[in-house]
Amino acid sequence: MTMPVRQRLRIGGYILRQKLRGRAKFPLLLELEPLFACNLKCAGCGKIQHPADVLKRRMPVEQALAAVEECGAPMVSIAGGEPLMHPQIDEMVRKLVARKVYVFLCTNALLIPKMIDRFEPSPYFAWTIHLDGMRERHDESVCKDGVFDEAVAAVRECQRRGFRVTTNTTFFNTDSPQTVIDVLDYLNDDLRVDEMMISPGYAYEKAPDQEHFLGVQETRELFRKAFSGGNRRRWRFNHSPLFLDFLEGKTDFRCTAWAIPSYSLLGWQRPCYLMSDGYAATYRELIEDTDWDAYGRGRDPRCANCMAHCGYEPTAVFATLTSLKESLRALRDG
Repeated sequence: MTMPVRQRLRIGGYILRQKLRGRAKFPLLLELEPLFACNLKCAGCGKIQHPADVLKRRMPVEQALAAVEECGAPMVSIAGGEPLMHPQIDEMVRKLVARKVYVFLCTNALLIPKMIDRFEPSPYFAWTIHLDGMRERHDESVCKDGVFDEAVAAVRECQRRGFRVTTNTTFFNTDSPQTVIDVLDYLNDDLRVDEMMISPGYAYEKAPDQEHFLGVQETRELFRKAFSGGNRRRWRFNHSPLFLDFLEGKTDFRCTAWAIPSYSLLGWQRPCYLMSDGYAATYRELIEDTDWDAYGRGRDPRCANCMAHCGYEPTAVFATLTSLKESLRALRDG
């Protein structure tokens, strides 16, 4: 795990304070979606399937800030849609950073050349650029040629200007251990991004392509083979060792989707940003009025093949911090 030491200490202290206060459920990271519109039509994403009137909407900056204040999460992932299409996205980021909230701006990178001058490097800010494979695989995933090369150029420009750059890569059943190795080697060794996040694709109900999402056993076999030969220790992951164990099938966890709540134009989404069982008007309502025990593998059929980080990475983090052995392991691997 390659999270900066300052950030690790901040998050660890935050979790300890919540435990001391007796809070059973609290957020580690807020998934903030200030718009659903996007400049791509990726086959595995259902966000742009919203009605036209919803796609035209943009969340006011003050509404976004209020959601962060309301839940109290120390980290925010701004996604969408494509957040760089939001006309005030730079103001939103700047005000969150001023509050010393760690911000990850998730983007397909196509608009970075146009927008980068509106952002400043900060220990509290990172670009999170989606790269779902090497050139051919990525361009096929986003349904547009040339996007991989533009994203790579954007990564290099962000690095040149001193920004922290992370990546997010989703894998599908068309991937093999070798395609996983190829893209992670490239991101780690050639592009030298600061951190990499990986996730098996989840079957969004509205996603145009419903045929290529991974099952649990497929996921475990894929990552077990890709992680072999020392790759896992060598790659700079933005994941806890226990979550990587989970992906390999070395351990299993219950879903704790409440730890990464999702707030969008429609409200607080139940139970997570991957599923939609309605929306709560407030964060408190989301936490207190959602039957969290009804979700997760073995409890809801829709969750049967989900191994996404939004549900299981928090569980791994909590398990790490309650074990001296795993805490030392996480420090050593970082």
